[in-house]
Amino acid sequence: MINAMKAELSMRAAELPKESLKSIYFGGGTPSLLSSIEIEGLLNDVSAQFSLDSNVEITLEMNPDDYAPNYLKEIKLAGVNRLSLGVQSFHEAELQLMNRAHSAQEAYLMMEEVNQNFTNYSMDLIYGMPQSSLKSWKKNIEIALSFSPPHISSYVLTVEPKTVLEHRVLKGEVALLNEDIVLAQFNHLVDRLSENEFEHYELSSFGRAGFHSINNSAYWEGKPYLGIGPSAHSFFNNQRSWNISNNKKYLDGIAQGSLSIERETLSIIDQYNEFVMTGLRTANGVALGDIHTRFGERFAQFFTQQLDKHLVQQNLFWDGDTIKVTKKARFLVDGIASDLFLLNL
Repeated sequence: MINAMKAELSMRAAELPKESLKSIYFGGGTPSLLSSIEIEGLLNDVSAQFSLDSNVEITLEMNPDDYAPNYLKEIKLAGVNRLSLGVQSFHEAELQLMNRAHSAQEAYLMMEEVNQNFTNYSMDLIYGMPQSSLKSWKKNIEIALSFSPPHISSYVLTVEPKTVLEHRVLKGEVALLNEDIVLAQFNHLVDRLSENEFEHYELSSFGRAGFHSINNSAYWEGKPYLGIGPSAHSFFNNQRSWNISNNKKYLDGIAQGSLSIERETLSIIDQYNEFVMTGLRTANGVALGDIHTRFGERFAQFFTQQLDKHLVQQNLFWDGDTIKVTKKARFLVDGIASDLFLLNL
């Protein structure tokens, strides 16, 4: 698999603009199963194809059941300078409900070791858990803050298809949390992290100054990226592509010198809708001048016409030339954005 990924990298390097890479991200599944030698080898191949920014962010996703103290030291020496940690919860019952492989104790131990080895990392937390309460969520946040993380990514629970949790929900064994409690948990998250000098720079992302995710910010800003390996997605020149997900077919294709890739070119309407969606989710908002420049007068007029209801309801507000989401409406931002979408010209 690693050799195949190196081969794909060589085959596709020309798809990215020839400029210094600002982010390298090992994600999707369990990249922490890679040894430090394998990670270093992949990074060496990337360095051979691209120049790296002097402050390049090199992130590795890791779950508490994967880590070992020596491993953290080894991957740091290999070049990894940031971690994305799938903690999800410090409550044992919630981890079991999510069918996570790690225990709360393992999450504690990992966080203690991480703080001894890394200054830059993100901790993932899930709110809206069945059977949770505002009180239990507050405790989760306080435990997280006790480790002084530089970044927290927090997402509302989504019941994915064909999972154990979906099966239990459909059978009536697990009841989803009341929406009012979910909203209260979100609002407490925002307020408590703000009190601790976190900047709420995207709907699900909270970072201290200097620790915003370079990788994720690039997605929201529509910058090009190249994804290597099964299921990996790429984006360049308004074209999105994704690799085949089947490991064997991926390997067979590489062995034959071919790539099993599907591609789609985003229409001007798709580009506009994504620009509005990602902009509203971030603290930067959506600048009317940017719509004029990128899409033209017709799109700018449509955008301003669609705003009225949400301005009156105080879901949105003007900050100079830029539309932003009010604090009370942040939790509803995806629905608000869909109201502003253009369906056809």
